[in-house]
Amino acid sequence: MDKKENITKFEFFDVTADVGFRAYGASLDESFQNAALAMFEVMTDTTHINPQVQRNITLESEDLQALLYDWLSELLFIHDYESLVFSHFKVKITKTDDETFTLHAELGGDTFQQTIHEVRDEVKAVTFHLMEIKKENGFMVQVILDT
Repeated sequence: MDKKENITKFEFFDVTADVGFRAYGASLDESFQNAALAMFEVMTDTTHINPQVQRNITLESEDLQALLYDWLSELLFIHDYESLVFSHFKVKITKTDDETFTLHAELGGDTFQQTIHEVRDEVKAVTFHLMEIKKENGFMVQVILDT
């Protein structure tokens, strides 16, 4: 087994009436990728998503927490309006000269089909409540989703 497969990508924690998770990565980019994967795992079993639909996203935000919020909210918007679910994410975050952060992402997913994709919880919104981004032995991002 490849050593990287043993690394925890994300874990869920108990939150009253909502879903909380912590996503991990060796880099900030990887932690944002794993946060997206965790959010879609709340909605469906991501191992059954065939990444045949490709999307590219570019976002700009004033700080990293706002960028994390905007990233997950944009994915939720695409899910809600195009009925897409994603399982593959390639994220690149850069800091611009004016102290803002830019996220470029390539997504791989599929149209949600109940005959293929398990229906789990509906994610209504991403929240700022208890949101954290920490750098310790890599990166950890913590998010609570309104379900």
